[in-house]
Amino acid sequence: MACSRPPSHSNSANEVFHYGSLRGRSRRPVNLKKWSITDGYVPILGNKTLPSRCHQCVIVSSSSHLLGTKLGPEIERAECTIRMNDAPTTGYSADVGNKTTYRVVAHSSVFRVLRRPQEFVNRTPETVFIFWGPPSKMQKPQGSLVRVIQRAGLVFPNMEAYAVSPGRMRQFDDLFRGETGKDREKSHSWLSTGWFTMVIAVELCDHVHVYGMVPPNYCSQRPRLQRMPYHYYEPKGPDECVTYIQNEHSRKGNHHRFITEKRVFSSWAQLYGITFSHPSWT
Repeated sequence: MACSRPPSHSNSANEVFHYGSLRGRSRRPVNLKKWSITDGYVPILGNKTLPSRCHQCVIVSSSSHLLGTKLGPEIERAECTIRMNDAPTTGYSADVGNKTTYRVVAHSSVFRVLRRPQEFVNRTPETVFIFWGPPSKMQKPQGSLVRVIQRAGLVFPNMEAYAVSPGRMRQFDDLFRGETGKDREKSHSWLSTGWFTMVIAVELCDHVHVYGMVPPNYCSQRPRLQRMPYHYYEPKGPDECVTYIQNEHSRKGNHHRFITEKRVFSSWAQLYGITFSHPSWT
């Protein structure tokens, strides 16, 4: 998943950063509550404006920590429910519910979502899709993902979909730099869908409750023999902490800085009314 592809070569020794600390934070960001919804999200289908706002939102993470929790009924009662990428509810609704108000989808997950319309488009037809990706993939008309989504809209005329605007994509990068003191692109990292989802939730919602996201220090405290799949719907997929640690510390290639992102979320908890449960942390 990417915002824009970082350069393949390094011209500066300063492009290698130490992650995991927010001591490099350069400034407080602009208040996310004051970001313009209209400027940030461009309608892909029709000419609607992204609906807002919700008083109480829940983010249902894709974490396997939700398995066996029986949180489905509680999640169903939420005013607005936000899910990510191609995390399904069929077969898992007892633990994660089924209601989906918003689904935030990375450009790399567009095809996985659209080729299962009975799960993601028809199952909860009230869902509003928010697709994010680099402008080269989301904005250019020739062979763009936008055209793929528009074709899906012809088949499912009630589908509502938006793309994160190029200007807002830059704001997401600027926000990461302002919070961490680190340049996402120069450090060969990509913002995660979790980063986009959290910021969008803060924009749209007065209060945000996150289910299943672990705290930033979780992997340093977890018993080594305890294995947790990264996604609840991929029991044989990669281990959660192996994924987090490899992404956080890798210097070659392009990676998410999950642990650093979670440190930022922790710093936002009181500021923006965010609570975390299963596990609980601040």
